[in-house]
Amino acid sequence: MRMSTSMSARTAAAVGLSVAALGLGTAAPATAAPAHTAATAATAGYVAKSAESDASRAFFEAVVKSVAEKRAANPRAAAVTVVYDASGAPTFSAQISRSTQIWNSSVSNVQLQQGSNADFTYREGNDPRGSYASTDGHGNGYIFLDYAQNQEYDSTRVTAHETGHVLGLPDHYEGPCSELMSGGGPGPSCTNPNPDANERSRVEQLWANGFAAAMDKALHKAAR
Repeated sequence: MRMSTSMSARTAAAVGLSVAALGLGTAAPATAAPAHTAATAATAGYVAKSAESDASRAFFEAVVKSVAEKRAANPRAAAVTVVYDASGAPTFSAQISRSTQIWNSSVSNVQLQQGSNADFTYREGNDPRGSYASTDGHGNGYIFLDYAQNQEYDSTRVTAHETGHVLGLPDHYEGPCSELMSGGGPGPSCTNPNPDANERSRVEQLWANGFAAAMDKALHKAAR
């Protein structure tokens, strides 16, 4: 959720096509990836601009694949549950818990749950790029929460925004504060942590239809 007062997004040169990073909109200068992300964030600074972007699909599909392959062993489970591990971001435990509550009360086709064998993780630290969601395209997804950005912007909004990428939503910095995925576009005064009706509807559609396709692939793979 690269929060940006200029509402502009920088696209750094991609070193590898399998890596995607989605931010809250902080327009930071391009810098070398810090040690904790150097191996997985080859496209440092990349921000998705539309629902059809490769980066947006890559993160969502990595999470869906992880969920689908686990559910292939138990296809009769009634609910689609995405499991996360928040142990890597203890400073933001309250915000992660609140973000989970917000999303679980906003949509019904997918639910977030903390537990082991996680589909994605939360991490915390310092990064000039701000907070972001990232994946290496192989199911190793994580949300990084930047200390400085979470002091400048409403921390629950930052966390809920980044979690929106897990559920398949792209950034839309041009949107109003009422849009969760507008991220930092509306500025630090925006504290809305809730997805709007269109964002809720989009997540419901993705997990009703997109997940069904992912399950078909996972079950086909398991049958081989």
